[in-house]
Amino acid sequence: MSEGLPSKKEALLLLRKSGCSKTVVEHCKSVARVALQMADVFKARRIKVDLELVEAGALLHDIGRSKTHTVHHAIVGAQIAESLGLPKPIISIIKRHVGGGITVKEARRLGWPEDIYMPKTLEEKIIAYADKLVDGSRKVTIERAIGKFISDQSLPRSSITLLRKLHQEMSALLGDCKCP
Repeated sequence: MSEGLPSKKEALLLLRKSGCSKTVVEHCKSVARVALQMADVFKARRIKVDLELVEAGALLHDIGRSKTHTVHHAIVGAQIAESLGLPKPIISIIKRHVGGGITVKEARRLGWPEDIYMPKTLEEKIIAYADKLVDGSRKVTIERAIGKFISDQSLPRSSITLLRKLHQEMSALLGDCKCP
């Protein structure tokens, strides 16, 4: 891996070497495409966004799915990223992409280490949001994503509320663009 952020090729190699299935890799590639579309809109509107971080973070956000497909994939993924020596911004993206974020109370209930699991930076928010707009490798509406999370109960209720807030925030920032 080159100094700093991994390239697209390096990130995809890390996913494969970590044991991610082809389905997970394709999902991550789709999330990266959607996230970069959003980031391009921000860039065009002169909102500062790190395109390289968005691409690398989106590609690696689900690296923890190499070991588990539960909500805990965020924690497992952050541990994998740390063991690989990935930069802190990538590790933060991985642990903060679940739903619209995980509250401190919910993290405690899940048995997660004390930390921040809410997306804070624009790049973290872009990736968390883009991830919800991709089911498998196809784009879906936020309403469909929320409905799926509610029906399969894969996210804590508070995370769904936070996802709705993230949707409102991102929609306001993206305006009437045709993305994602």
